[in-house]
Amino acid sequence: MDAPGNISWAITATALVLLMTPGVAFFYGGLVKAKSVVSMMMMSFGSIGLVAVLWILFGYSMSAVDSPTAFAGNPFADFGLANLAAGEDSNVALLGVAYGATFAIITVALISGAIADRAKFGSWLIFAGVFATVGYFPVAAWVWGGGWIMNLGTTLFGEDSGIGVIDYAGGTAVHINAGAAALALALVLGKRIGFQKGILKPHNVPLTLLGAALLWFGWFGFNAGAEWLAEDMGGVGLIGLNTLGATAAAILGWILIERIKDGKATSVGAASGAVAGLVAITPACANLTPGWSLLLGAVAGVVCALAVELKFRLGFDDSLDVVGIHLVGGLIGTLYLGFFATGTGLFVGGDARQLAVQLIAALGVLLYSFVVAFIIGFAIEKTIGFRITNEDEIAGVDQVVHGEEGYALADA
Repeated sequence: MDAPGNISWAITATALVLLMTPGVAFFYGGLVKAKSVVSMMMMSFGSIGLVAVLWILFGYSMSAVDSPTAFAGNPFADFGLANLAAGEDSNVALLGVAYGATFAIITVALISGAIADRAKFGSWLIFAGVFATVGYFPVAAWVWGGGWIMNLGTTLFGEDSGIGVIDYAGGTAVHINAGAAALALALVLGKRIGFQKGILKPHNVPLTLLGAALLWFGWFGFNAGAEWLAEDMGGVGLIGLNTLGATAAAILGWILIERIKDGKATSVGAASGAVAGLVAITPACANLTPGWSLLLGAVAGVVCALAVELKFRLGFDDSLDVVGIHLVGGLIGTLYLGFFATGTGLFVGGDARQLAVQLIAALGVLLYSFVVAFIIGFAIEKTIGFRITNEDEIAGVDQVVHGEEGYALADA
């Protein structure tokens, strides 16, 4: 476990996942108006600064519980991790803390895409800190730290059932969590000025493609990173191949839908399809054969390409399709395991019990995260205000909130 090769992969995987959040910043930054790109990217970088500090101070302590009925771990059990750092296996333990921090960071950063062009930075940081504390840290404990989701199969069907919720790298804890919170914030902040289909165009498509590339690159650490804790890292080959294959298939699924619906396959669609595939394979990467992973990616690409249109039909302004990609993609990947998980899926030698626990876990996280995010966002909006004024939105968030411009072309 602490062999030099494993340690090297652990620090590499941590760096890869950390790079994903700047990848989110580029991906989101290219999709917004030129007058909002700094604001959009700063919400991701602000998440890195704030959530990493909170994770080290008390978030890691909250992410493990002693009982399936516990809400979260004691935040003051090892505040600042002094005891962990002094322990016998501190090298391995502290690397695990760093790796876990990157998951907390990107979960919060993803939410910001739902409120592009109209959010105050200070209010966003308050939301990010509170949601990380009561939204992400407890859910991480439920899924990976001994909580109710981790023990759901045993609770319902007994220890000998061989059934447990499968969420290898964060379909529930990261993507459903972030997507549900994004929907809540989109409802709290309301629609952007001029919100309607076809009006708000990406200002820098190459920036979005760069972000998608960084995300795909970093996702190999996201999905395969935890294998450093295995004795022989025996699952890393399957995880890596599935991360490649499902994502590639999702690109094809998304641009096919674009071609059928609009007559053209777009580069933004290809980038969005890649992210949809990455989201869907996240919980399933270690528990599907490569063929079923390809099918999962194709399904995610098709369904997410259709799901992003719901905001226009239902009237909520999820600016950058966090709901359509991360919530829907996370649900697809989590529930797909109920049918095709190796050995336990309904259609591959199992029964309906795997699907049952996957569904309960997904809905539990979705409802909890939505309610928590809505309450936090609503409280901020009604006290200090979350949304900028209409006048400031027209003038541009970057100058009003940060005093900067993404492109100082007049001075070039």
